[in-house]
Amino acid sequence: MIGIIDYGMGNIHSVKKALEFMGGAVEVTRDAERLGTFDKLILPGVGAFGDAMEELERSGLSQAISGAVSSGKVFLGICLGMHLLFESSEESPGVRGLAILKGSVKKFTGAGLKVPHMGWNTLRRENDCPLLKGISEAHVYFCHSFYPDAPKEYMAASTEYGLSFASVIWDRNVYACQFHPEKSQGAGLRMLQNFIAM
Repeated sequence: MIGIIDYGMGNIHSVKKALEFMGGAVEVTRDAERLGTFDKLILPGVGAFGDAMEELERSGLSQAISGAVSSGKVFLGICLGMHLLFESSEESPGVRGLAILKGSVKKFTGAGLKVPHMGWNTLRRENDCPLLKGISEAHVYFCHSFYPDAPKEYMAASTEYGLSFASVIWDRNVYACQFHPEKSQGAGLRMLQNFIAM
C-alpha cells in the first residue's frame, strides 16, 4: 500500500489517479501515526516552502516522515515535496526543512531566464536509479522557481535551465523529482510504475 501524505498543499488528486491507473494501491492520509503502516510513501507539494514546513510541524507529520525514512521505507518527494527533504530554501530564509537530504534549495537567476521554469524540458539519466528503469532521456513537465543545490552523488537525472540542476534525486530509499510525473505522460507514468514495483 502506498500512502500519499496530505498536508493541504499537494497535488493529491492527480497523483492518486495516476498511481491507481498504473495499478497501485493508494491511500491518502493526514494522520502522522498512520505513516508507519504503509509500504511506501509519497510527499507531493505545490506552494511555499515555509508554509509547508509549518503545516508539517504543526500536524506532527515532519517527525513521522523522518521516522519512516529512517526505518527504510521507500519514499518519493514530488516538486515542493522534493524541496522539503533538504535543509533549507531561499524561498523561506530561516526555515529549516526536513533535512533528510544534505543541501539547500535555490532560486533560478540569470539574465533572460523566465521564472518560473514552466513547461516541458529534457530529463537526462545520470546513473542506474531504479525510478528511471527503462528511461534514458525523456521530456517531462516542470513548474517551479527553485531547484535543489545538492551533492552530485544524489543526482540521478539532470535538466538544463540556465544551469544543470538535479531533476531526479536518489539516496538509498529516498527518491525525489523536481517535475510532475503525474503530468508527464508516458515517461512520468513509467516512473510511477517503477515506484509501485519497488
